[in-house]
Amino acid sequence: MLALSVAPAIASAEETYLAPDRFVAEAFDGQPPAPQILWLTGALRDDVQHILGHAPDALRVRYWRAGARSVWILDEVGKDQPITAGFVVEDNALRQLRVLIYRESRGWEVRHDFFTRQFDGARLTPQQELDTRIDNISGATLSVNALQRLAKLALRLHAETSAHD
Repeated sequence: MLALSVAPAIASAEETYLAPDRFVAEAFDGQPPAPQILWLTGALRDDVQHILGHAPDALRVRYWRAGARSVWILDEVGKDQPITAGFVVEDNALRQLRVLIYRESRGWEVRHDFFTRQFDGARLTPQQELDTRIDNISGATLSVNALQRLAKLALRLHAETSAHD
């Protein structure tokens, strides 16, 4: 007698496209500055919650900064799993977005340059929205939305660190 398992398989495929420490090093031409910590308190915490649509998972965020350039490694859930993305912000505009680690079973198309290049030069409006339109990818809506939230977050956090210079 043959028994078949009909238990549903969990489709989760973690794929690392670029190690976060390598992304940081590349953003600073191989000479990254020491990491710094930004505490999410008061009005900043409120802004972060507004941007994400939920309370932040941590009370602090690590970042790297040299001059007008900052680098952020941020996570946000797409559908079920976190997406880890790296952001380079300079002079209050996004200079680069890279999907570093993707864990969802669908929507991985957001890692490609044709999608991430849409964010190049994006800035944050006073209403905490991106000033550029980002085209969706059919079948990847939740991942697209997650990356848009993270892009807004990186710009808001950069602005906060710039205010203290």
